[in-house]
Amino acid sequence: MSEKMIDPNSAIDFMIANSKKYAQAKANRIYCEEYRKSLKSLLMKQAMVDGHNAANAQEREAYANERYMEHLKALQAAVETEEKLRWMLIAAEARIEVWRSQEASKR
Repeated sequence: MSEKMIDPNSAIDFMIANSKKYAQAKANRIYCEEYRKSLKSLLMKQAMVDGHNAANAQEREAYANERYMEHLKALQAAVETEEKLRWMLIAAEARIEVWRSQEASKR
């Protein structure tokens, strides 16, 4: 059985190199989540101008609006990017832990 050599330094380098990307991805996801509330309010306000006076009608129009739907797709992409980077960083941490266990077993 051949074991693949794990280089903890390359795992750490990977974590350092991708930390800014992960931070940006998380910031994008949080921004999208918060902006969704503002967008809904703006669209509800527009629905009122368009003659939908009841709050539930305004909300229905806001959720059905194409801009809202496009924003949900952007939120989906932001979450996907964040999660991919998060799991890649978790995998790098796991490699370091495996290496640590291998080194301890050698002793």
